[in-house]
Amino acid sequence: MPHPPALAGFGASPSEPVSGQYSTSGRTLSEELVDRLHELGVRDAFGLIGGANAAFADALGRSPIRVIHCRHESGAGFAAAEAYFASGAPALVFATTGPGLLNALNGVVAARWEGAKLILVSGVTSAAQRGRGAAQETSASTMPYSGFFTQGPLFHYATVIESVEQLATALARLKGGLESPGGFVAHIALPIASQRAGVSGRTPLPDIRRPRQGLSADALAQSVEALAAGRFAIWVGFGARHHAQKLRDLAALTNAPVMCTPRAKGIFPEDHPAYLGVTGLGGHERVYDALESYAPERVLVLGTKMGEGSSFWSPRLVPKKGFVHVDIDPEAFGAAYPEAPTLGVQAEIGVFLDALLERASSFPRRSGAKRFPSMRVALAERAGRVRTSYLMQEFQRIVVASSDSIVMADSGNAFAWGNQCLSFRDAGRYRVSVGYGSMGHFTAGALGAALASGRRTVALVGDGAMLMNNEINTAVQYGAPAVWVVLNDGRYGMVEQGMRALGYQPVEAEFPEVDFVAVARAMGADGVHAREESEVGAALKWALSADGPVVVDVSIDGNEPSPVLMRVKSLIRQGAAALPRNVG
Repeated sequence: MPHPPALAGFGASPSEPVSGQYSTSGRTLSEELVDRLHELGVRDAFGLIGGANAAFADALGRSPIRVIHCRHESGAGFAAAEAYFASGAPALVFATTGPGLLNALNGVVAARWEGAKLILVSGVTSAAQRGRGAAQETSASTMPYSGFFTQGPLFHYATVIESVEQLATALARLKGGLESPGGFVAHIALPIASQRAGVSGRTPLPDIRRPRQGLSADALAQSVEALAAGRFAIWVGFGARHHAQKLRDLAALTNAPVMCTPRAKGIFPEDHPAYLGVTGLGGHERVYDALESYAPERVLVLGTKMGEGSSFWSPRLVPKKGFVHVDIDPEAFGAAYPEAPTLGVQAEIGVFLDALLERASSFPRRSGAKRFPSMRVALAERAGRVRTSYLMQEFQRIVVASSDSIVMADSGNAFAWGNQCLSFRDAGRYRVSVGYGSMGHFTAGALGAALASGRRTVALVGDGAMLMNNEINTAVQYGAPAVWVVLNDGRYGMVEQGMRALGYQPVEAEFPEVDFVAVARAMGADGVHAREESEVGAALKWALSADGPVVVDVSIDGNEPSPVLMRVKSLIRQGAAALPRNVG
């Protein structure tokens, strides 16, 4: 069978032989894999094409899966993760060898931290060319095999498909992972020689049905006994996002007060009488005041690992008799607060809440926690650059309260302000990453959410993040209804304020201020400036009504302190503060 010519411009001459048995008629391994991925629910694919994944990309382009050809693989990973959260459908990332794969890892690792369902398909150097200095070689000669191509901290499942016979096993693992509770991130590496290998017949998906994560009778009995014995509060995490109504029912039956992590905003209505506020990064001091006043004996923790971004490991969040902690991951129990008494319950949140609600009517109904005011006062317009607090006020009024837009807040001062100042009544409207917390997550993630949901998606981003990673031009190409509201002050704001708070002089935190409206227009989008507070409302309203992707460039007052004090205190406890210096 003759070898097909290599693609010109993809790092090989037309006469260069390529190993592998190619299909000149019938179906290829790439086509079979793509069809099965679509059958598994994949609807959108984000990535970049190179010589080492061209055959797979060709199959992808001829499939029902929508292909979004991005400008950077990292952005593709972030977009795919947010496409999953916006639609519930697993998303695909595709990348070529070498730098393509490595670029994609940042977004893919964020997806793992966030609990997304995502499959990365990358090209990999074929066996016959490994160790010979192939262009963009991807092999054990150039990068670690363990972790990149095996199960571990990066991937729940990973494999290199060297032969057609391996496809059935890989599909079984993908199907099982995608149907399991929680997140699932997989890596399928396709050697160049395998992508066009011929397949005979259809590779069926296995009939594997995983039962729901059960709840033992003993664990339920212990939970009921612990919670019924005294007053308790509820701490809601992102893992409870599919069970908002059950949470409301539980709070109504028990009169238990409710607090949430930043990623859980809106799962329990933030204007509900039982709601205390947000914990962790950008959180509310009133939460701690309310807990001290209410003095719960236990806290029922639902779907959060209580990490630094959600708690800052504050001892003020630890009740006298400890936690009843419900999670599908048993390693979550005791991880953040190893010194606190913890009853760990491994179960799906919905299963646990169903069982608890059946018994909640027998709980003593106690008085709720004292409500502490938010101390938020209406801000009047002032002259000069825009206060971020004023921007948040108008953003709440126009974007959150008067539209159904998905809202995102990127790493930096943007997510500190968003966590503290914005208030949601419904689950699924607010996205933030306080664990992995990569800058640029939502500058690119807005693309994926907007395309997958078809809804207007508004991202609050810093100017540093916008310069680091954005997919404006990609959004133009595919008509994504994305809006970027840029906090523009010509500096890494959280870096500058954080270093000063830690006792350091900021190091090169400022940079030339950028006209992001000009940038947007140069990329084919549109934009509007808001240089004064009087211009903010009109700019936001225009952005919500505009066609296609747009940028709102807000000239913010970088000297207004952001709500990052708790983060600074946490860093000081970890030893990050400057030491006193001897002078003379």
